[in-house]
Amino acid sequence: MQKRPADCASMAEIRVEIDRIDQALMALFQERWGYIGRAAEIKKPAGLKADIPARVDEVRRNARRSAATAGLDPDFYEDIWARLIQHSIAHELDLLGESGK
Repeated sequence: MQKRPADCASMAEIRVEIDRIDQALMALFQERWGYIGRAAEIKKPAGLKADIPARVDEVRRNARRSAATAGLDPDFYEDIWARLIQHSIAHELDLLGESGK
């Protein structure tokens, strides 16, 4: 049963909840990854590049704004999203045959 942080009375309970959240995050990252692959499929016949700077900037701004709204450190979460974006672009480049590998 899911608990709120304040309801946890031991480190064991906290660890269970952190592990549950980590699994949920991985499921969301897996779902996001599916969209990255589909984006490459759509981009190829449309002649679009993997790296679209305006979209990269938009996603970074969205991450920053979402973090600030949630009371989290915008710099830290923008950095995480920058790495996520970089990894996604590399994957799209591979799928589009543009990676040079």
